[in-house]
Amino acid sequence: MNPHQLRAQTLANSPPIPLPGEPEEVCAEAHQTLTRLVDVMNNETTLLRAGRLLEASELAAPKAELAQKYVGLARAIQHNTKLLKENAPHLLVELQKHQSALATQMAENMRVLATAKSLSEEIVGDVASKLGQVQKPKTYGGNGAAAAKVQSFQGVSINKTS
Repeated sequence: MNPHQLRAQTLANSPPIPLPGEPEEVCAEAHQTLTRLVDVMNNETTLLRAGRLLEASELAAPKAELAQKYVGLARAIQHNTKLLKENAPHLLVELQKHQSALATQMAENMRVLATAKSLSEEIVGDVASKLGQVQKPKTYGGNGAAAAKVQSFQGVSINKTS
């Protein structure tokens, strides 16, 4: 059994999560949270494409908060699918449509984030490489030999774990 199947089985066997309100209210809140999450991700993507990394990084906390809220609502909805299908099937259909918008925006956001991360690492690597090069003397001493070696910078550390 792969990790995804194990996780799905664990979730299926976990105790049901009650809906935190009436089905219409919960679905409306999930829809609103989903819309806000897609908007934040779209703004982040736009800022990253424009090279405004600092402004884009300020959206990480609200994005994480909205994602966490949405996951909680989605789990409650998932655990109560039978009830929702009986009482409000149109709400489930509407949420599924918006879920597709989220998936599309997430894919684009992840692509742009990966590009920005790669570019940042490349820039830092290039700077580190330039700083670590031994500087060649441009003058010669009185005996015709090159002047004393100039001390070069000693390395730059890059954390690639995240």
